[in-house]
Amino acid sequence: MVETQTGNYYEFLQISPHADADTIHRVYRFLAARFHPDNQATGDAETFAGLKAAYDVLSDAEQRAAYDAGCEGEASCKTPLSAAVDFLDSLEGEMNRRLAVLAVLYFRRRTNPRTPEVTLTEIESRMGFPRDYLDFTTWYLLKKGYITRADNSDFTLTVAGVDFIETQRANIPVLNRLLTSGSDPSAADMAAAKKPSTRTSDVQMIVLPDMTVIRDRRRSSRERRLDSLDRDQDMRPADMTVAKPISTH
Repeated sequence: MVETQTGNYYEFLQISPHADADTIHRVYRFLAARFHPDNQATGDAETFAGLKAAYDVLSDAEQRAAYDAGCEGEASCKTPLSAAVDFLDSLEGEMNRRLAVLAVLYFRRRTNPRTPEVTLTEIESRMGFPRDYLDFTTWYLLKKGYITRADNSDFTLTVAGVDFIETQRANIPVLNRLLTSGSDPSAADMAAAKKPSTRTSDVQMIVLPDMTVIRDRRRSSRERRLDSLDRDQDMRPADMTVAKPISTH
């Protein structure tokens, strides 16, 4: 069975379907150490169990071959994102379409870093939405610099796009849902969804309608001291002079 509670095994382990045995073993050991229940900082028993199930299949040549064959047979049976997210023709629908395109490209970039390109046909199929509705969406994301388009018309997520997704997923419920349930989540994504970041004192993110991000960072103590010195100088009278000592000779 290809789709389980852990999702696609390759995407769950954040590796390419073409990864060799050594890579699978190395990635599993890294993630297993992070999510092992004995790890008090990042341990997660459910995620660890999913990792173990994925590794048991992918580390065995015969089981992996059978799994890959099943993946090919069921690749076209994935539930489209439109089944979980509203993409209707409205302002909210357009915003959701932008987030969905970014999510699709993000998963490809994470799981296939050497070949992160996604065709418009694949995006259309994954979202379950006609490409006519995606023209404005892709144009906007291109102009914002969140995605690029190659000469063969394939789309790729940029660094700016990755930064937007990873800083905003905790602030945008739709984006977090797309990254955890609307698409096949990785082990790290599942753990992040269970333990969303609540720290707002260091960086406050404000998402505008055009998805522009404004960062309001707290000033450092050094910056506050410099501002205090500047204010003291501004308050000093212009004709204030330092009295010279009177000579007694």
